[in-house]
Parts: sequence; structure tokens; C-alpha cells
Amino acid sequence: HQLESKNAQQFYVPASTTKLLTALLSLQHWGEDYRFKTEFYLDYSNSQAPIIIVKGFGDPFLVSEDLLSIAKNLQVKLQEKGIKRLSGIQLDASYYQASLVMPGTGLSDNPYDAIPSAIAANFNSIYVQKRGQKFLSAEPQTPMTESGFVVARSIKNYKSKKTGKFKRVNLGKNSTLNQRYFAELLGEFLKEQGIGVDNTIRFQTVQGSAGKNVRPLYTHLNSRTLAEVIRPMMKYSTNFIANQLALNLSADLFGAPANQDKLKRAFQKLLTENFGWQKFNIEDGAGLSRHNRLAPSQLVDVLQAFKPWIKLLPEVESRVFAKSGTLIGVSTLAGYIKQDQQVLPFAMMINQKVPYRFRNKLAKELTLFY
Repeated sequence: HQLESKNAQQFYVPASTTKLLTALLSLQHWGEDYRFKTEFYLDYSNSQAPIIIVKGFGDPFLVSEDLLSIAKNLQVKLQEKGIKRLSGIQLDASYYQASLVMPGTGLSDNPYDAIPSAIAANFNSIYVQKRGQKFLSAEPQTPMTESGFVVARSIKNYKSKKTGKFKRVNLGKNSTLNQRYFAELLGEFLKEQGIGVDNTIRFQTVQGSAGKNVRPLYTHLNSRTLAEVIRPMMKYSTNFIANQLALNLSADLFGAPANQDKLKRAFQKLLTENFGWQKFNIEDGAGLSRHNRLAPSQLVDVLQAFKPWIKLLPEVESRVFAKSGTLIGVSTLAGYIKQDQQVLPFAMMINQKVPYRFRNKLAKELTLFY
């Protein structure tokens, strides 16, 4: 039963509290132990050395550590076949519609404006250090690559720290460059494992390749489970992960290629089936769109269903586990107040300018009463 409410049926822009919906629908659909896959094939058409084909399925968490483990596994498979050299890397990113940019995505170079793609390394972002006129990777586990340099040179304002100038940026709005970066990183990791890799990178579907010469080589399952992907998404509010999850869900429901229209339909279908809502609007999985509309009572419906996964939410104040949302003129917070044995869901949606800490202060006050 409801303890308190004000304007609970009114519609507001949810901002990043949308990620609660994306997380819930993903967990219901796949289960918390699910792992996203990426497939690898060999194309033997070139008699000198085969080409390796990567078919992506929108894995949201292919970070450098995973690429290293992929390279190690591929090296073992290639060694078994006596292959020491590859004549290039082919990417099949057809699981997502080409050049997909989600509603609400800004034009900034900030990682939160990264575009989605069926094949992506490090959340389609890069961390660069500038030393004099030199550009270096600011992560020991991530080598610098050709596309990395292209992005690094385009960065306008590096942030000065004691040890030099740094900036973490997204890879831009050109999906070819985003995917090329993945191929270059994979190539670097393969070279570290002693496999020769020519610099050819081509974009073509597995089906589009000379079919009879293509053989499956390896299927990689991410080292992280779905639950382990959602926890950092909630903590850091990673838009990239949220949109990948939502797009993958839509491809599962309505077939590839995933696109924004299918995403909207997937949310429409699943939320109506779950909660019987008549009115609402969700256009992206991250909450960047200003056209998204939810009522506080609907967020509480979602939180009631999300209770088994409360452990995936960050503790934003003592006893308050919640997801916040911020856009210009929008401040939201939805989650739980934890008492000894029970949890109380709450949702606040403010569509006007308020001080940044206002929602947290409000949540803190709730804990004094409950």
C-alpha cells in the first residue's frame, strides 16, 4: 500500500531512471547469469593466409581485458590449425542497423555520448594521454592504434594533471571508425600472442563472404555475467551499456538488425505485458531522450518487480539504494529505502531546476521517517 504520494500519476521526463526499466527487462529476459557472445570465423579464400571474421552481437562490455583473453583463445585455436598469419580482419556488425544514433545523444566528445554498435571495444571510448606532441594510451592494458591516434589528434581540450594531460572521449559518430578501432585493438592483441596480422580491415557480413570457404573458429562469452554488466551501468550510469542492452533485447524480440523503432516497440510490448500500463513513452534504453515519459507510480511498479536485484543498485546515501537521473531541468531519483528486514520503493521526479544534491537530501529525509 502507498505511504505517501504527490502527482504520482503525472508524467515526467525520467532521465537515467529509465535504466531501471532497461535493467529489469534484460534480467527478466535473459537471467542474471547470461553472458553476451561474439563469434569468430576463418575465411580460407586467400590461399596465403586466412582472414579472421568477427561477428558481433552487441556485447556491451568488450573491454581490453576481454580482448586479451579472446586473442589468447584464438591463438590456441589457430595454432591447432597450424596458422601463424592472418591476411586481415573482417567485421560483421550487421546485428545493428548501420549508423545508429540513439535519440538524445549529444554531439560532445564525452563518453556518455558514445554511439552504439554491434561490435565495440571499451564502450566505444578511449582514454588518451598527451605528452608534448606525443599521444599515448592512458591505460596500461590498452595499446594505442591508428584510429586511436586519429581520435587523439581531434581532442580539443585535454585536462591537465600532475603527470601530464589526459582525456577520456568517445570515438565519434562515425560507426566505421568505432568498429575499425575494435579490429585494430584485436590485431594488436593477436600480434602480442605471436600471430602475424596484416593491416587489412574489411566490412562485410559472414553470409556475404565466399560461403564455402568460411568455417566457425571460436565463440567468445563475456567474462562478465549480465548482473556484473548491470551493476557498473547503474553505478556510473553508462548510457552505452544501457542502449546496447535495449537494442539487443529488441533484436531478440523482433529479429536483427536492431534499430530504434524495434527498441521502442520492445519496451512498449514488454512494459504493457508486465504492468498493463496504458500510457508511457520510452525511446531509448539510457534515458537521454527528452521525449521519454513516465509517472512516479510507474517507476514504483518497476521497483516492486526489481526487488530481487536491489543488490545491483549503488547506495547513494546511508540505507538508500537508488538510480538517479539528470538532464538540464530534470532531476530524478528512484530506488529503495532499506529498513531492517524490508525495503520501501520510492520515486521522485522533478522537472525543474533544483540544486544537484536536492534529491539526495530529500531521500535522506525519507530515511528519518521510514
